[in-house]
Amino acid sequence: MNLKQLSHHLNLSQTTVSRALNGYPEVSEATRKRVMEAAKTLNYSPNSRAKSLATGRNHAIGHVIPVSDQHEMVNPIFGDFTAGAGETYAKAGYEIMISMVDDTRQEETYRALRSRGTVDGFILHGPRMADPRIGLLTQIGMPFVVHGRASHIETPYSWLDTNNGRAFERATQFLLDLGHRRIGLINGHEFMDFAFRRREAYVTTLKTQDIPADPTLMQSGEMTEPYGYRAAQEMMALPQPPTAFLVSSMISAIGVRRAIHDAGLQMGRDVSVITHDDDLSYLKNGDDVPIFTATRSSVHRAGNLAAEMLLQLIKSPPQSPLTRMIEAELIIGQSTGPAPK
Repeated sequence: MNLKQLSHHLNLSQTTVSRALNGYPEVSEATRKRVMEAAKTLNYSPNSRAKSLATGRNHAIGHVIPVSDQHEMVNPIFGDFTAGAGETYAKAGYEIMISMVDDTRQEETYRALRSRGTVDGFILHGPRMADPRIGLLTQIGMPFVVHGRASHIETPYSWLDTNNGRAFERATQFLLDLGHRRIGLINGHEFMDFAFRRREAYVTTLKTQDIPADPTLMQSGEMTEPYGYRAAQEMMALPQPPTAFLVSSMISAIGVRRAIHDAGLQMGRDVSVITHDDDLSYLKNGDDVPIFTATRSSVHRAGNLAAEMLLQLIKSPPQSPLTRMIEAELIIGQSTGPAPK
């Protein structure tokens, strides 16, 4: 059955039926309900080309993923985020279009998608400190939402972010309250905005206890298990090793735990660890009792919410950008304890 036949069956115009199916506010709730029920009963599936012509939209969202040797965006966190976003898109009748491109081809890709009219909006991933992509997307005039924020960008834009500064302030203070004074930071790449905010919070919180930040206790890099292992090994080999670690990723924290074990020490007793937990679907932080004490914020849920914000921008652009801050929980697990005497 096509749109014309469905419209004839309902004795409504094709325009009215199309608008009812696509959630336009000017269609009454009674008409919308009648159309949706008939579409379901008659197994109506809209032709994507016809749907685009009728609504002026492509019902597709672009995710342009930068791939480079400096920062790999194709990682488990991205997978969980897009799974969450995809759930929201599917409910609204939208599809996801993923373009994996070299760092140097991002502008070209955004402009090409815009000129071809392939997508209705974008989610921007992995913002850097002064990310030029925000200015680009503002210039080309398409709806977009940033997953994260970019420091030093004055132009207003829509974003959804976890409060990384507050999360690592609480985590650092928790370790200080346990008596730890030598706390190692194993961070992500600090040209990424989230990692910059986490380091700033760590340094500032140490200063509240008159503890200067020690450069030998701070490392940044790609958040892999081997990186966490090597960084922890190097710090534990110092003349004054840390008694605790603050880690930016569950994956890196697994490497830290391995380094502690290889040193003949026990995590939680001899060396404490707090990590950030994105609550990944396949990498859970224990069952009833968490393995790691962690700042927890679900990246899957962030995908849901960012997609909702973007669809709202597409449907009815507001006067000002949309912003949303998610607060991370501090989850107490088995990996922390009092500083050893």
